[in-house]
Amino acid sequence: MTMHEPPFRDPVVPLPDRIDDLMRRLTLAEKLGLLHQYQAPVERLGVGAFRTGTEALHGLAWLGPATVFPQAVGLASTWDLDLVRRVGEATGDEVLAFHHKDPVGAGLNVWAPVVNPLRDPRWGRNEEGYSEDPWLTGVMAAAYARGLRGSAPETFKTAPTLKHFLAYNNETDRCTTSSNLPPRVLREYELPAFRPAIEQGVAVAVMPSYNLVNGRPAHLSPLIEQVLRVWAPGDLLVVSDAYAPGNLTGLQGYHDTLPEAYAHAVKAGLDSFTQDDDRAEATLGHLRDALAQGLLGEADVDRAVQHALSVRFRLGEFDPATPYDDITDSVVNCPEHQQLAREAARRSFVLLKNDGLLPLSGEVTRIAVLGQLGDTLMEDWYSGTLPYAVTARAGLGERCETVFCEAVDRVTLTSDAGPVAADPAGGPLSVGVETGEFDLFDWGGGAYALRAVTTGRFVSVDGSADGAPLVNDQPGPNGWEVRQTFRMEERPRGTLALRHISTGCYVGAGEDGVLRLVDDADQAVWLAMDVVRSGTEQAAELAAAADVAVVVAGDHPLVNGRETEDRMTLALASAQDAVVQAARKANPRTVMVLSSGYPLTWSDDEVPAVLWSAHGGQEYGHALAEVLFGDADPEGRLTQTWYRSEQELPDLLDYDIIASDATYLYFRGVPLHPFGHGLSYTTFDYDDLRVRVDGDVLRAEATVTNAGARPGVEVVQFYTHQQRSRVKQPLRRLRGFEKVRLEPGESRTVTLTLPVPELAFWDVTRGRYVVESAPHQLMVGRSATDVRLSARFEIDGETIPPQPGPLRAASHDEYDAITFVDETRADGDAVRSGAEGAWILFRQVDLTGAATCVATAGSTEGGMLTLRRGDPLYGQVLAAFPVPRTDRYTYHPIASPLAAADGVHDLYVVFENDGVTLAGLDFGAGA
Repeated sequence: MTMHEPPFRDPVVPLPDRIDDLMRRLTLAEKLGLLHQYQAPVERLGVGAFRTGTEALHGLAWLGPATVFPQAVGLASTWDLDLVRRVGEATGDEVLAFHHKDPVGAGLNVWAPVVNPLRDPRWGRNEEGYSEDPWLTGVMAAAYARGLRGSAPETFKTAPTLKHFLAYNNETDRCTTSSNLPPRVLREYELPAFRPAIEQGVAVAVMPSYNLVNGRPAHLSPLIEQVLRVWAPGDLLVVSDAYAPGNLTGLQGYHDTLPEAYAHAVKAGLDSFTQDDDRAEATLGHLRDALAQGLLGEADVDRAVQHALSVRFRLGEFDPATPYDDITDSVVNCPEHQQLAREAARRSFVLLKNDGLLPLSGEVTRIAVLGQLGDTLMEDWYSGTLPYAVTARAGLGERCETVFCEAVDRVTLTSDAGPVAADPAGGPLSVGVETGEFDLFDWGGGAYALRAVTTGRFVSVDGSADGAPLVNDQPGPNGWEVRQTFRMEERPRGTLALRHISTGCYVGAGEDGVLRLVDDADQAVWLAMDVVRSGTEQAAELAAAADVAVVVAGDHPLVNGRETEDRMTLALASAQDAVVQAARKANPRTVMVLSSGYPLTWSDDEVPAVLWSAHGGQEYGHALAEVLFGDADPEGRLTQTWYRSEQELPDLLDYDIIASDATYLYFRGVPLHPFGHGLSYTTFDYDDLRVRVDGDVLRAEATVTNAGARPGVEVVQFYTHQQRSRVKQPLRRLRGFEKVRLEPGESRTVTLTLPVPELAFWDVTRGRYVVESAPHQLMVGRSATDVRLSARFEIDGETIPPQPGPLRAASHDEYDAITFVDETRADGDAVRSGAEGAWILFRQVDLTGAATCVATAGSTEGGMLTLRRGDPLYGQVLAAFPVPRTDRYTYHPIASPLAAADGVHDLYVVFENDGVTLAGLDFGAGA
């Protein structure tokens, strides 16, 4: 450092001192300017502008062509942490290359990875996450974040941000729904996914989610300070999701004024407001008002600024040089990254079924490539722009002769006034004399897209209001508001009406014959749809003339499930499903290749081979060919349960996986394909399982042998099940895995080393994790249900004693018709009845010596609580509590004598009325 350089620019000075030095030089107004996504420069100190938020979920997104890797759920299906790290490293290099060209447009705070456990496959953003298992999600996220972070010990390449805290798996009303999280679900399922990347220091930021959790907006969660920042070895930046701060007084109505809401957010731990795009003034004005009104102190601002500056310092912004300064534009889509994209895609393929058709032999000389996804690659909302696209058709075409058809119906549309035709110049569709033809694409869930044959462009809507014309000028469904999809509603005489999905408007015809949006269903034009070329017949014809048929089917990432839209079904689109059946009937040697961001179901049980991957990025076709022809063993394994139907799932908004028997942890049915499933082209034998407990460590070993004639890859999975417990335990829980590559006849010893504290669960009676004294089963196998070896082991832990009270209402054992709510705006959980007769259960309550009970409760309408022993309907009444009318956050202590009931009992608190809120119970001795 020169004599004139301040300490904050000296990399030799300890980081906390550098941050303190810079903060002392900032005025309060300058500090406030750092609390927005677009941080204002401080020119007098040479501090430049800074922007949070560059999307980098599976490659750099939104900034132009860059290497596109498989979707996150596909990366996870590799079960290869080093590969995921390398993909993160390559993505970080490309982010930095763009940043060196455009420091403002390509910021180094990256908003990835997504660590929400994939609780429900109907979630519209399923493809963004890694797994339904929180531990697997956590270690995958840590691997990707480690790659993004870079290898230099003191300087970050990029600053990864974990999304979205907390309990966020629904797009339906996402800004106003509250995720019901009992303490065990919070501590055992939701929080563990966030822990590894934060605790290891490879993620230095977190983004709260749009939803509420137990009645409180996630952006105001006390867990930010109480849990996340406790885990973090250094400062943790918390950035809001886009426009979420405004929801606090808007959609959520949690506070009356924005100064009040923003002050609460900062005190809860929010450091950066992503609000109003690059227009920061309104946000800063509300923060100034909060300071003026005494709602916020300068110390609160200082704490948030420290978090924001810490990230910038760790990125080397104030250093004379960084280890990453030599990264240039030459790394973007470089040959090494192309090869990595190919490797990631290849290793992500999961062989779901194989009756011996795969791998394809060298005798295959002609393949029929069929289906809507056969010659296209899809970009999702958070993918980069494909620099090139190797489709299934292109990849297989390099290996042998291929014939191809999209296998979609070609149709005409005719109204009473005449046929519908498309403007050859891409303009409006109109009713007239000429008959136009359209290709009909079925993307499932009742969503269809139409492509005009005359232009090869898709039908869209030019505008979003009543009267907007239908045009044909788009390459396909695209954009934040997808305007290229329609639903078909039946009308008399075999006709239909088209309803535009994005706007909800119908398609009508104006006096000039132009098809336009209309608000009124009665004004919709009735259309007769006639098929002039059958997609299934065309597919069957090509399949019959080929050695093998490969049907490439799946979803469109922007249709029937995406950000802002959940899907209601897991079924493969009916038209695509029909193509699979038609091809298989025409040629029994048919492979169904699925490309989707979520689990699917289909109707043809006789198709001999099924291969799945997520949307695989630019090298998809090459990777597919390598797997189909056996150049590589299919290495992928499922990271989610594939259910037989969405009917096996609980309500989309039911976050209590324990009570609802959800995910592989608790699901008691027989899935279509279990968690961890994936076949190989060879077979593996398991034997010689050895298990022992050494102090606080569980150690297990087993021998795996390639019993087949081909080299192969096995993912050996270790699960445990606690066989006796005070509480409902998972049927199985993934504890580790090992991926091994074995030559024919080769054996390998695989190991599990598990700290015994990892066997803990959350004890609601004492508010802490506990390892019980209990027998456990260790299971080793190929999936959650394909267990090859098992052994029993004993753990010498604790016995949970009866609970004497006081009892926190939210920390009960079971419940019915109960909603979890915020006890106060700032902190704490309570419960509220959702129906007359709702109840909560406390097991094993010690009432010895208790003669009175006090319920802390309230209700805007008043009501009654009853304390019963043993049963919520017929159990002995021990106490009754008349609940007075109160304000929302006002609670009254209501005392009642307690009927004689010495000893330990199961107690039910019965809510005789809807809308009663209970914070807790306490017991007292007699006078």
